[in-house]
Amino acid sequence: MAEQDVRLTQPTLKVLRFLLEKPREGRSGAEMSKATRVGSGTLYPMLARLEAAGWLDSEWETIDPREAGRPRRRFYKLTAVGQNNARAALADLQVSAGELAWNM
Repeated sequence: MAEQDVRLTQPTLKVLRFLLEKPREGRSGAEMSKATRVGSGTLYPMLARLEAAGWLDSEWETIDPREAGRPRRRFYKLTAVGQNNARAALADLQVSAGELAWNM
């Protein structure tokens, strides 16, 4: 999937903003869903698209689910490309909002 194929919907922008708060820290889907209020039916397909486009990397937690008493988590973090694109998308959004405010 090419970079330009990423749909920058409101839920996507919320998730990107959340990931940019701590760009070097892996975040679980459950953590993102709770913080952004984006449901799992929207979140996980979005994360897959962002990963396919090179905006995210992900990795499974290295635990034994039986010992932890819960399923393993998958952690997602922005790549350098993803950080740059997310910052640019959010900056463009702020500029657009500013232009709207001036035109009203």
